[in-house]
Amino acid sequence: MLQPSSLGVLALIVLILVSVWGYLAFRRGLSASRQRLRSTSRVIDTACGPIEYAEIGSGIPLLIVHGAGGGFDQGMELGRPLADQGFRVIAMSRFGYLGTPLPADASPAAQAAAHAALLDALGLPRAAILGGSAGAPSAMQFAIRHPGCAALVLLVPLAYKPPEAAPSAPVLSPWAEKLLAAIVGSNAAYWIAARFARNMVIKRVLATPPQVVRFATPAERARVSRIVDGIMPISSRAQGLLNDARMAASLTRYELE
Repeated sequence: MLQPSSLGVLALIVLILVSVWGYLAFRRGLSASRQRLRSTSRVIDTACGPIEYAEIGSGIPLLIVHGAGGGFDQGMELGRPLADQGFRVIAMSRFGYLGTPLPADASPAAQAAAHAALLDALGLPRAAILGGSAGAPSAMQFAIRHPGCAALVLLVPLAYKPPEAAPSAPVLSPWAEKLLAAIVGSNAAYWIAARFARNMVIKRVLATPPQVVRFATPAERARVSRIVDGIMPISSRAQGLLNDARMAASLTRYELE
């Protein structure tokens, strides 16, 4: 029978082996994520500064504006099926995401000006725009401010809520805010959370109720899984995520009429 001291040594060895395995798996995942993003997008100079984008398909121009935790890659995830339906899908990275830097003014109106500048740089006088989640405010501002908007589509939009309306999501506690900030600020913390606290990531980062995902179709659950895993490396998206959090706390009513 193993003595207590031997059990302690064995437990330490197992802990070390598990830690080494976890570290190597994390490094492989991070390397694969960075490799996935290489050579799949371009950065173009515009009147609003450099903007990263990718495009696929031909036909009616459609600018896809991604949500929180995204980038051009999240937009392409949404846009590939549309490219097969006769759209020229243009997916860009918003301010603070991946290859698009965060300027001093990263408000929805400033982001809308960047959307217009990207289309100008691509020689497109008009385009439809699809704004998903945290990409909706700038998509709405684009529709309001720029005559080049041919159509506006909003997908689970982050938008103004009248004071008398019930909140659509609970307010984060100070502890939850600190936890979310720690996850957003660390590739390792996000990698661990995405594997061992996946529902929390879906709820807090994607702003989606886990029960909705649980009852979705297998294809939709697989898409959500790809989006969760695709957020790596989160360090390249942290500035955009934090800017989205600030934006969500100061939404105003837009004159959509």
